[in-house]
Amino acid sequence: SSQEPKLNFKKSKEVCLSYIQDAMLQKQWKRAAEFLSFYVESLEKDFSKEYVNPSEIIWRVGTEILCHCSNGSMREFNSFIEQMKTFGVKRYLKVCLEHAFHLLCNGQIDDAYQNLSLAESWRYGEQTAIQDKEMKLIQAYRGLLDYYSWSKQKNILLDHGLDEFENLSVEQEMHSYFRKAAVNLKEIIKIPGVWDLFVKCYVDLLEFYGDHNEAHQVLTEYAYNSKFPANPNAHVYLYQFLKRHGESKKSLISVLKILHDLVPSHELMIDFNTMLQKSKKRKRCRLGLEVIFAVLDYAGWKENVKAWSCLARQVKQIAIAEKHVDWIKQEWNSRKDWWPAFHFTHYLAKQNWKESESLSYEKALVAGILLGKDCKYFKYVSHQGCKAQVKRFRILKKFVNKHNPVYLRIS
Repeated sequence: SSQEPKLNFKKSKEVCLSYIQDAMLQKQWKRAAEFLSFYVESLEKDFSKEYVNPSEIIWRVGTEILCHCSNGSMREFNSFIEQMKTFGVKRYLKVCLEHAFHLLCNGQIDDAYQNLSLAESWRYGEQTAIQDKEMKLIQAYRGLLDYYSWSKQKNILLDHGLDEFENLSVEQEMHSYFRKAAVNLKEIIKIPGVWDLFVKCYVDLLEFYGDHNEAHQVLTEYAYNSKFPANPNAHVYLYQFLKRHGESKKSLISVLKILHDLVPSHELMIDFNTMLQKSKKRKRCRLGLEVIFAVLDYAGWKENVKAWSCLARQVKQIAIAEKHVDWIKQEWNSRKDWWPAFHFTHYLAKQNWKESESLSYEKALVAGILLGKDCKYFKYVSHQGCKAQVKRFRILKKFVNKHNPVYLRIS
C-alpha cells in the first residue's frame, strides 16, 4: 500500500534510535557512532512528505558520542558543533552555550569567550525575540568569564609587588572587566531562578569595591523574593555575608531559622544550635533543642561528635536544673519508637567505642537520660569507660544514676 514505505521508514528509524540508545547505555561509543551515521543516511533518503525534525536528536546524541570517544579530538568536536549551529536556528543559542561549556572543560577559556561573544551578536528575525532567555544566558556566562578575568587581575594586584605604573595598568584592566561582568551578572539575577554562581560572583565584585549596601540588597532579594524558587543556598550566602560584616545575632538567627525550615540537616545547624543555646531567651533555647534533635534524625550526622555534644550539653543542663523536662519529652515522643534502633543499639555502642571515645561519651550521656540507666548503649559504654579507668565515665555513670527520675518523667 501507499502507507507501507512511510510505516517501514518510521519503524526502522525507531529501531535505529533504540540501537543507539542501547549502545550508549553500554558505553559502546564506536557502535553508537556507526548507528548514528546510518540514522543520518536514512533521513537523507527519506522522500516521504511527513515532516521530520531530527536535528536535536542528532545534536545531543552526536555530542555525547564525540565527548566519550577516546580518539575524538577537539577539532572534530568543533567541526560537528559548527554544523549543528546551522542545522536548526531554533537551537542555535543552546548549541553555542554547550560549545562554550565544552571549550571551558578543555581549558580553552579564550575560545569559549569568543564563542559566547559571537553568539551574543547573533540575529535571526523573530527567533531573536523567542530566544530571549537563551540570549540572557549567553550574556550571563560571558559575564562569568569577565569575572574570571577580573579575578585573575585582582590576584596579580594583591599577590605580586608591582610598581606604580604597573599597578595603574592592572587596576584599569580590572575595572574594565568589572564593568562588563557586573552589567551581565546583574541582569541575569533579576530573572526568577536559581543563579547561585552568578550571585556569588556579583556579590564578590560589589564587596571588593565596598558597595556593601548593594550586595546586601542583592542577597536579600535572592533569598526572600517569593518569585524565586525556594533555595537553601540563598539563605546560606546571606548568612555568610551578614556574619562577615558583623551583623547582630538577631539577624543571623532570623536567616538560619528559614534555612532550618528548608534543610534541617544543613551543616550550619550546629552554628544555629550554638547561638540559640547561648541565648537567655526561653523561646530560643527551646528552638535550639528542636534544631539539634532534627539534625540527628539524619544518617549523615549519626557519628558526628559536635552534634551529639550539642545535644548532650543541653540535655545535661535541663536534667541538672530539672526545668523544661517537658521540652525533651515533646521531642522524644515522636522519636522513641525508632531512635533506639537508629542510634542506641549494643552493636553501635561497640562500634562507637572502638572508633571514638568522645563520640561514645556524648551519645551515652544522651542515651542514659532518654532511655534510662538500663539502656544497652549506656551500659556498654559506661562499663568500658570505667574498665579503662577513664574518670569522666565514672562521673557519667553517677550522673545518669542520679538523674534517673528525668528518664522516668520523659517515659
